[in-house]
Amino acid sequence: MIQLAPSILAADFSQLGQQVARIEEGGAHLVHVDVMDGHFVPNISFGAAVMKSLAGKTALPFDVHLMIERPDDYLEEFITPQTEYITVHQEACIHLHRTLQHIRAAGAKAGVSINPATPLCMLEEVLEEADLILIMSVNPGFGGQKMIPACLRKIEELKRIREKRNLEYRIEIDGGVNLDNIGRVAQAGTDIIVAGSAAFGAEDIPQRVRDLIRRAELSE
Repeated sequence: MIQLAPSILAADFSQLGQQVARIEEGGAHLVHVDVMDGHFVPNISFGAAVMKSLAGKTALPFDVHLMIERPDDYLEEFITPQTEYITVHQEACIHLHRTLQHIRAAGAKAGVSINPATPLCMLEEVLEEADLILIMSVNPGFGGQKMIPACLRKIEELKRIREKRNLEYRIEIDGGVNLDNIGRVAQAGTDIIVAGSAAFGAEDIPQRVRDLIRRAELSE
């Protein structure tokens, strides 16, 4: 089953609670939380307090994506009863295996992400430790970018590896997904699709969420 995880990075923060309620109304499966520190990526977004302000105001689980340096120092701040995944970047972790174990010990499922220029082989030694592999299909730091189509090859390869080695990680994509390309993203083998402006930028957010999910499901 394909899941949609709208990213609140693209939401109107003056109406954040209402906007999250609208994606939930449309059938979204997760709330994607993009955390940026201005060091690992050239932008600053928000911290754990913004995510925690939604706790109890939505039934959707949190899918936390830490685009930050030294993620081990901050993991526990993002643990709530609704936190399902915490994903860190391979490029930001000196001891990635240990960090994934740290996430699990803290009480969340452990995810790892790679940037567009990072080859898939950099994850070879942690595939059995990860619950989630997130492929960045734009260079991280800003919303509204166009998807880099070559990143879909990584999705296809991750799916082949998972089947060949009987692994259980889920495959997620983040960056530039919209109504025009979500079908190709689904066909490549993606399990969780992040959508930012494609979801929150619509005039009718619940209907846009339904349209994105429908197009993805029709292309599986």
